[in-house]
Amino acid sequence: MRFETRFPARLGAGDRPLVALLTAAGLSVWLLYQPALVQGLDWPWRSVLVLLGIWALGGAFARPVVMSVGGRGLWRFSGTTWSRAALPLFALALLGRGLMG
Repeated sequence: MRFETRFPARLGAGDRPLVALLTAAGLSVWLLYQPALVQGLDWPWRSVLVLLGIWALGGAFARPVVMSVGGRGLWRFSGTTWSRAALPLFALALLGRGLMG
């Protein structure tokens, strides 16, 4: 008897939803304590950083739920390269902003 999952293993070995979830939680707490990281920017850069943050944090928080529930559209959204790359880009942007002043 052969068992198959509904969605075959599409996520690579480098995809760690728990690490992404903890990173997103840490970034969220950091932004709660230091909102000036985003507020100190000019309007166009602030809007870009806010949109990137929404995409990155939303994808990181949604990925464990999507993996357990398995919705097809959500699976594609959370498994895309851009969705996985948004969190490190957002973290680097906030880290650079925090180090610059």
